[in-house]
Amino acid sequence: MIVALLAMIVANSPLSDEYLSLWNYTVSLQIGDFNLFSHHGEPMTLMTFINDALMAIFFFSVGLEIKREVLVGELSSFRQALLPILAACGGMVVPVVIYLLLIPGGGSAHNGLAIPMATDIAFSIGVLSLLGKRVPLSLKIFLTAFAVVDDIGGIIVIALFYATNLELGYLLVAVAILVMLFFANNKLNVVNKAFYIFWGIVVWYLFLQSGIHSTVAGVLVAFTIPSRPHLKIGRFIERIRENIQSFPVSEKDSIILEKEQLERLKSLESASDHVISPLQSMEDALQAPVNYFIMPLFAFANAGVVLSGGGPEIIGDVTYAVVLGLLLGKFIGIFSFTWLTVKLKIASLPEGMCWKNLAGVSMLGGIGFTVALFIANLSFGTAEPALLNQAKLGIICGTVLSGIIGYLYLKKILPKENQIDMAND
Repeated sequence: MIVALLAMIVANSPLSDEYLSLWNYTVSLQIGDFNLFSHHGEPMTLMTFINDALMAIFFFSVGLEIKREVLVGELSSFRQALLPILAACGGMVVPVVIYLLLIPGGGSAHNGLAIPMATDIAFSIGVLSLLGKRVPLSLKIFLTAFAVVDDIGGIIVIALFYATNLELGYLLVAVAILVMLFFANNKLNVVNKAFYIFWGIVVWYLFLQSGIHSTVAGVLVAFTIPSRPHLKIGRFIERIRENIQSFPVSEKDSIILEKEQLERLKSLESASDHVISPLQSMEDALQAPVNYFIMPLFAFANAGVVLSGGGPEIIGDVTYAVVLGLLLGKFIGIFSFTWLTVKLKIASLPEGMCWKNLAGVSMLGGIGFTVALFIANLSFGTAEPALLNQAKLGIICGTVLSGIIGYLYLKKILPKENQIDMAND
């Protein structure tokens, strides 16, 4: 959010022209006549490189998280997953309905109806974490689960409705490689990370040329990454014991290890790497670059709303539709669908959750920063700069208001930490 605010300041400062022209610089990675960062022969600009290449890594990270949740998390059983799935459905449907009600008829503005569907996992969990131990674990799990389902919905929308100039040849080759990766994972037990990274880049390039947005490739490749380790934990413990018992001890304590000592330590290091599955290893390795480089850079490139153009161009129907979709639509959708699910006895509220704190977490569902900005760019792009500016302003305002109101409400209704400690005693 700090980077987004900085982008708005720079976009409306004397550096505005430099800021706007920066994103038009071309980016290339060329070997002979082949340029990896090109689309139908045209080199990428810095903006398209961020949105089509770096964001593919972001969505790859999201895909790894979704797969983990489906395998061992809150989406691993149908009964566990039902409540957050239905809550997420409400959180996607109602904002779209509000958007349509505020923008009746056809026109370009209708392209943005998917913008207020998104909930940003990182920001919403971040706001909830500010309340520390006061937040019941079940509430954090519920928010994470419905935000993951929300991401799945956003990815499906991007795949289905934002495809342009479809090239079936590229798409068929990409699908064939994805099938090969699934086969390598499930039948051949290939767990080499470099193998999946190489073919993942190939699939990304093919999707880029196919007309289906390349970020979808990131998610699909993530689903092929093996979730089992090369070495089971029991065998790993045995190897540690064997190496410790037979570890050569030198007579003098030297800072330079003996050759045999070095070999034993390398064996342990290799075993440590093999006991972590590629899925978990990649998810962990991507956390820092995604959270501290890709997301801030994306925010800086995409949140720069130029406010100097005048009223109607900056604040319009799209702004109001996105703000109300995030602020009211997400809250009404998440809360009402959860309430109906419980009242119809389809599922029950987890222990520690009540209607009061559910209302607070439903408000935080309106924090739709990263994916919402991404869908706004796909919806309007450079063809509709005025509508894109309106959408960006709506996303930022809706996100900030949802975060502040949700935080203040939860701060008021959640038990104090001393009350929690007394209850535990």
